[in-house]
Amino acid sequence: METLSAYLDRKHEELALLNGCLAKPLALRESVAVVEVIEQKFRLAAALKAEHALHDWARTETDWAHWGRLRAGPFEFSYDYQRADLDVRGPPFYDVENAAMPETIYTSSGMAAISALLLSSARVIPNADILVLPGSYGETIELIERHARHLRLVALNQAPRELAPLAGRPKILLFDSCAPAAAFEATLRCEASGLDLVIFDTTCFSTGSGRIRRVLGWARRRQIPVVLVRSHTKLDSLGLEYGRLGSASFIAADERMTTNGRQLLTDLKTEMRDAVRLFGGAALPAHFPPYVGTEAYRMLTDRRVAAILRNSRRTARYFAAALPGSSAELHFAHGLYVTLAPKWSMNEQQARQIAVDLSGNLGRAGLPLRHAGSFGFDFGATEWFHDTISNRYVVRIAVPDLPTPLWDEVAQAVARWWSSHEQDAPRRGLPANVSA
Repeated sequence: METLSAYLDRKHEELALLNGCLAKPLALRESVAVVEVIEQKFRLAAALKAEHALHDWARTETDWAHWGRLRAGPFEFSYDYQRADLDVRGPPFYDVENAAMPETIYTSSGMAAISALLLSSARVIPNADILVLPGSYGETIELIERHARHLRLVALNQAPRELAPLAGRPKILLFDSCAPAAAFEATLRCEASGLDLVIFDTTCFSTGSGRIRRVLGWARRRQIPVVLVRSHTKLDSLGLEYGRLGSASFIAADERMTTNGRQLLTDLKTEMRDAVRLFGGAALPAHFPPYVGTEAYRMLTDRRVAAILRNSRRTARYFAAALPGSSAELHFAHGLYVTLAPKWSMNEQQARQIAVDLSGNLGRAGLPLRHAGSFGFDFGATEWFHDTISNRYVVRIAVPDLPTPLWDEVAQAVARWWSSHEQDAPRRGLPANVSA
């Protein structure tokens, strides 16, 4: 458990890190309330963005001013035409031992990274099967089905035997960090010797997560090339959504990897760079958090994610006991959020409205729960969510790193509101056994 006092001490360290990145640090007040701390963090982020814009006012899409290298904290950028030839030099986001990152291609979002990689793979691995875990990110699935026509989608269930070699076509495994824990663990027990490539979406794991190391070790033992794709907007900006930023990192092949595997990674890097240029998906220098890369940043990020995971485990246990009939999925591999579903089925708009009503009700009561379409915040967040396993709409509760007693209070209030909402459903014409 983390007390309010320990929480505030940790948050003041985060504020100090952000403030130290300003050329003219602000005079910060000593916050004694959670809401004040969160507000100060977002104000500091805004000040950092404003300072960058004012200092580099001549840095546009073309580097016409030629004032030397553009910087954002530890990152350096150079380009003639930013969309086409942006070069980024700086510390890696990942903190994974024994995994060299020879090249990282930065993009304007996580979806820009996975889109450029998958669509450009048509020139390297044509007519391939792409195996996806249950619960994989819905927009990635939509992208494959609608636009990556060279890839045949193969949806896996919980059974690990499905990764056994299949005849004929090349095989790509999409290893997604938002899969349920059972599917994630089952996959790591597979032999999977017939795979040609692993694409690992790490967005929902901390960059120093042991699960990332496990997947890399699993692939390395089987000599399978790996590309890590990621949105940095969530967990890598101290909960501030500092900018829209994504990347693809191509893991260096060790001496045991086949020549074909090495060549595959080389060709994919070349094709993806061209795809980013042609699709207009390059990263923006202003979206790189300037506070990344220091020992303090890694320590604070690790402590922050650890607090989220502790709160999430407590939430899952509590909801399983308090809302046994409404628990949709409480055990995702990442542990960042849980999902709830009413006893009656609902469409997207109804799920969205429940999320709005729930957060609005608790927010008016002074609890730090907001309606927001993401996760990894300093406050709890509700949003609609499409459960691709059961093909139904549910409500996602994104768990924050709030002090343990305070988040326990929020979780209990969520359960009370949810139970009351379920009881009111018949009165509103939504009986438990009739679809809305």
